[in-house]
Amino acid sequence: MLRRPTRAVRIGPLSIGGGHPIAIQSMTNTPAEDADATLAQIDRLTKAGCAIVRVAVPTEKAVEAFKRIRAQTRVPLVADIHFQYRLAIAAIEAGADKIRINPGNIGGADRVKAVVDAAKQARIPIRIGVNSGSLQKEILAHHGHPTPEALCESALDYLRLMESFAFDDIVFSIKASDVPTTIAACRLLSRKTDRPLHIGITESGAVRTGTIRSAVGIGTLLAEGIGDTVRVSLAGDPVLEIHAAKEILKSLHLAAGPTVIACPTCGRTKIDVAALAEKVETMVSGIDASITIAVMGCIVNGPGEAAEADIGIAGGVREGQIIVKGKIVEDHVPEEKLLERLQARIQEVAAKGK
Repeated sequence: MLRRPTRAVRIGPLSIGGGHPIAIQSMTNTPAEDADATLAQIDRLTKAGCAIVRVAVPTEKAVEAFKRIRAQTRVPLVADIHFQYRLAIAAIEAGADKIRINPGNIGGADRVKAVVDAAKQARIPIRIGVNSGSLQKEILAHHGHPTPEALCESALDYLRLMESFAFDDIVFSIKASDVPTTIAACRLLSRKTDRPLHIGITESGAVRTGTIRSAVGIGTLLAEGIGDTVRVSLAGDPVLEIHAAKEILKSLHLAAGPTVIACPTCGRTKIDVAALAEKVETMVSGIDASITIAVMGCIVNGPGEAAEADIGIAGGVREGQIIVKGKIVEDHVPEEKLLERLQARIQEVAAKGK
C-alpha cells in the first residue's frame, strides 16, 4: 500500500514517518500522580503491542511521578500538557521523549517559545494537537463551527508559530469526534504539509461503538496512505485500544500477525463457530507470523472458504476437517479435539512462515 511521504521524527529509540512502520499509541488512564499504577498499566500496554505511551501531566506532583515512570520503563513516553507551560518544561526535564501540547491553551507566544526552547535543548519533538473542541476563538468565529478547513487552518497557524522559533521537530494530530470531519481535515492537512501525522477519532465512545467509529475513520485514512501513528480512543481499558488498532492495521496489511476469520453461521451450522473462533483468537494472540486462520461452520462451502486461508477448520456434525493451504489434512476430527489439533497445525504453519 502506497503511503504519503512524510519526514522522519524520532521519539526516543523509535522513528515514525519517513516510511517507518505505523506505530500504535495509547494513553494511560490511571491517576496521574500514581506512578505504580501507571507503570503497571504501561507494562500491560506494551505487552499488548503498544509502541508509544502518552501520560497526562497536569500537576507538579504528576511531574514527579512522570520522572519515576521514565526511569522504570523503556517505552517512548509522551507527556500530555494543557494550560500550564511550566509543566511542559518540567516534563521535558523529567525525560519526556515527546510532548503533546495545544499551543492555543498554553498561553502567549512567549510561553510557547519557552516550551519550544526546552524541547530544542532536549532534542525531542513536539506534537501539535488540534481538536474540534479547542480551536482558537477567531478561527471558530470565522468558520462558524469546527469544519475541516477550520481545523487545518488552526494546525497551520501553530506550525508557522513553531517555525518562527526555528523549531522543526513537529508531529501533528488533527481530530474531531465526528468521523467525516476528521477524515476531511486529515486529508486537507496531508496535502499542505509533510509532517508526520498521528490519526484517530477523538472521544470515539465506548468499546463497541468507539471501535467501529475508529475503524471507519482510521481505516479510511490508512487506506489512502495517511497516518504515521494511530490511536483508537476508547472509554475503558486502554489495552483494548491496542487490540483494535492491531486489527485495523492487519486488515490493511500494514502490520504483521495472525488474522482469524470466521463465517457468520447459518441454519446448516452444527458446530459452535463463535466459541471456537474466540478460543482461536486467544490461542494465536502471541504469534508474530502473518498467517490467516479460518473457522468455518459447515462442510458445504467451508472447505472452499478455508482454502483461501493458510489453515482452517470446516465444521460438520460434532466433528470437523482441518485444511492447510487448501488441502484437507485431517478429516472427521471430533469436535472436542478440533482446537487441540488446530493448534498443532498452526504451530507448524507459523514455524514455516518465519
